Amino acid sequence: MPTVNQLVRKGRTAPKARVKTPALRGAPQKRGVARVRLTNGMEVGAYIPGEGHNLQEHSVVLIRGGRVRDLPGFRYKVVRGGLDAAGVGDRRKGRSKYGAKRGS
Repeated sequence: MPTVNQLVRKGRTAPKARVKTPALRGAPQKRGVARVRLTNGMEVGAYIPGEGHNLQEHSVVLIRGGRVRDLPGFRYKVVRGGLDAAGVGDRRKGRSKYGAKRGS
């Protein structure tokens, strides 16, 4: 137990509040993460790149490799513009990754 003199000099520090969802603190993670069951029976987490998506439960998607540095344990990405995953609308730059057509 600290002495009165030590408390006067340093005071007490409040314990740090623990963050329950560290994955949701940065911006990129809010874009979309899907739990995907593969045809071989495995279940993995896949990142949905781009802003917004049209995927629902039991949508059929293509996945590709590519880990997400912000999210521990995410080693796959959903292929935009393939099967049930639509491309990102109004996308002008970097279209190939997001399944967006050239647009006029």
